[in-house]
Amino acid sequence: MTAPHHLIVVAGTATEVGKTWVTCALARRLRSAGMSVVARKAAQSFDPSDLTTDADELAAATATAPTDVCAAHRWYPVPMAPPMAAEALGLPPVTLADVAAELSWPDDGPAIGLFETAGGVASPQTTDADVVDVARAIGSDAVLLVADAGLGTINSVRLSVAALGMLGVPITVYLNRFDPQDDLHQRNAAWLADRDGLDVVTAIGVLADRLGGLRR
Repeated sequence: MTAPHHLIVVAGTATEVGKTWVTCALARRLRSAGMSVVARKAAQSFDPSDLTTDADELAAATATAPTDVCAAHRWYPVPMAPPMAAEALGLPPVTLADVAAELSWPDDGPAIGLFETAGGVASPQTTDADVVDVARAIGSDAVLLVADAGLGTINSVRLSVAALGMLGVPITVYLNRFDPQDDLHQRNAAWLADRDGLDVVTAIGVLADRLGGLRR
């Protein structure tokens, strides 16, 4: 097993901000440019009525198997944070040590590894860890923070970046569902970039171009 040249943790300011959509779109764009990309999730919880899971979508975007993205024993058909879902189902708890031990990569050492987390930055990923803890444990090189583009995003981005900042790695903020014709969206992006000095991206193509400069 060889770790990716660059391991990027995909975090969110909250649940339902579109982390999986962004990760899939980014993976497809990078792969179309000739880069090798692998996606991983430590665990996933979902509504059993869902037609697809995050692992299914990430697998389709990276041409691999869903159980390679997320191990089968870490699929929890209850829409709760993964450690809560495991507990509700009467299954063994998932710990930070489990996540670190179970993370695997292809032998050829992909250029980019995308590790998608669950919920928001402070959401429990395991019984003993949040997103910051997991990112530190797996040795992330950078964080992609997915946020909504609309009302309230400045507060949620600032709080998330403050927590992620202790990792000491580059943070890119992606404003999902950004509408360039929406004055609020434009102002939010400008405020975060100009006043807070954050690296803000609003288009998948731009994001992929930046990551495309990483070592292959």
